[in-house]
Amino acid sequence: MNEQTQMNRNEKIEQKIDSLLSVMTLEEKIGQMTQVRHFDDITEEEIATRHIGSVIHTQGPVPGKNAKEWQEKFERFQKQALSSRLKIPLLFGVDAVHGQNTFEGATIFPHNIGLGATQNEYLVEKIAAITALESKATGFTWIFSPCAAIPYNEKWGRVYEAFSENTQLTTKLVEASVRGHQKENYVLATAKHFIGDGATDFGKEGGETTLTREEVFERLLPPYQAPIKAGVASIMASFNTLDGLPMHAHRELITGLLKDSLQFDGIVVSDWKAYSRFGGNNIINAGIDVVMAVDGDLAQFQEGVRNGVLHGEIQEERINDAVRRILRQKFRLGLFENPFPDSSLLSKIGTIEHREIAKQAVRESLVLLKNENETLPIKNANRIVLVGEFADNAGLQSGGWTINWQGTNENYAGATTILQGFKNNTKAEILYDPTGEGIKADVAILVVGETPYAEFFGDIGGEMNRYQLTLTSEHQAYIKKYKSLGIKTVVLLISGRPLVVTEQIQEADAFVAAWLPGSEGEGIAEVLLGKHNFSGKLPHSWPAAEKDFSGKYGPNFWDSFIKPLFPIGFGLSYPNVKTN
Repeated sequence: MNEQTQMNRNEKIEQKIDSLLSVMTLEEKIGQMTQVRHFDDITEEEIATRHIGSVIHTQGPVPGKNAKEWQEKFERFQKQALSSRLKIPLLFGVDAVHGQNTFEGATIFPHNIGLGATQNEYLVEKIAAITALESKATGFTWIFSPCAAIPYNEKWGRVYEAFSENTQLTTKLVEASVRGHQKENYVLATAKHFIGDGATDFGKEGGETTLTREEVFERLLPPYQAPIKAGVASIMASFNTLDGLPMHAHRELITGLLKDSLQFDGIVVSDWKAYSRFGGNNIINAGIDVVMAVDGDLAQFQEGVRNGVLHGEIQEERINDAVRRILRQKFRLGLFENPFPDSSLLSKIGTIEHREIAKQAVRESLVLLKNENETLPIKNANRIVLVGEFADNAGLQSGGWTINWQGTNENYAGATTILQGFKNNTKAEILYDPTGEGIKADVAILVVGETPYAEFFGDIGGEMNRYQLTLTSEHQAYIKKYKSLGIKTVVLLISGRPLVVTEQIQEADAFVAAWLPGSEGEGIAEVLLGKHNFSGKLPHSWPAAEKDFSGKYGPNFWDSFIKPLFPIGFGLSYPNVKTN
């Protein structure tokens, strides 16, 4: 589409918005600003009577076992929206952060930390486009991804959702992800969480970000500026506080910076239960356009905003601005012309072609940290033993936001485990030792790491306090056991962040950071067996000791006071194997 055609289209869209706004009641406008879950929060009939503008799918009952049932569920909701006076269609949103990860059978890609290790913006764009397609195939039109955070501390439970601690790399990959999501006009993308979510003191989810304004603008803002220029449809506000103010209520940064200075013309969407959590109408006045009125907030939000306008606490022009932004994205997406799910896309979910791209992402994400005496690639081995429960469990290898919000500890449809990947790629005898008892073999591949988590559940030292900076004692024992048997040991670390594993790296003959590879565990086997070379580079500085985290932040490449074990960008490769 040339520039003049685009200008004409935008002008027509604005005219349509003006026409709709001129006849909308206050209640209908507030309805467009309302986002609810498709269960618990609302009945199908209330979609029309409460003038709901968007629906979110997250943790909870799923529509059905196959994608057709998902489409049918959302089609019923859409018919309710179209039965209303103004016939404004719904948006359906989902946290599809590494593939359409809420649908069992979709392609699940490595989490963003692994994609950061690839440094491959073209691959990230392809992955985003596939995620958009498979999400659209299950009925969704709005994706809450990519994460534009710059993690400062590995204690934060969302490190894996971000690409890197490096601003330039993050900016490049966030922009690529937005391009991919929105390329075919399948879905709206969302850059999140604005701003400072990964840079909180001590890595606390929703904590205080005490960076100076200059540091915020220099390090944290570029991953938002680039996607805005690329046309990102929405930006999600963050749970953290900045300048002592909750970001959801930070008018200076949401309206002043984001909307006015950066001229962002899309939707600013709240995070979970923001209305009751962050001061009610304060967040609307700050510039929030769509509110996740979930878990009991629906009536409070709609009635509170209505009363706020009637009593002069909220200017109706602020409401009109919000609705204008929502309608603009619905028109741009073509939702008024094509409001219903496309059944022709059902066959596109989890295809071989999509899984090949995911497998490529796994291969390129692997970072080789140690390879003593050319232990890798594995060759001339008659017996290979894979050790630990992570070796044959797709859920454990995929991390949080997989099938369930907090992930799963079970295998799921369509996935290939690391163990199965080895069986598919070598004639050697493949053995499995799930509990680390000790089995004689030529090479032992010890698969260790973190169990799945999401958001504050993964904070180290936070309110849940379920995780640690080191491997569990059980996983450390696996390595010691096999080392004591005199067997060559390859440690494969499955984690959402760099961990303090200095001792384990010293003990192992080879050590690989595999991050959270997703559904295609076979990609790991292909690299370890030498069918492909290592090309991944660390997207974060790697910590040497737990004391590295005694301050507000962990080791970062701009911090000259904490020397990392490995610098950002480190990664070995095979000297005589061509990189594909």
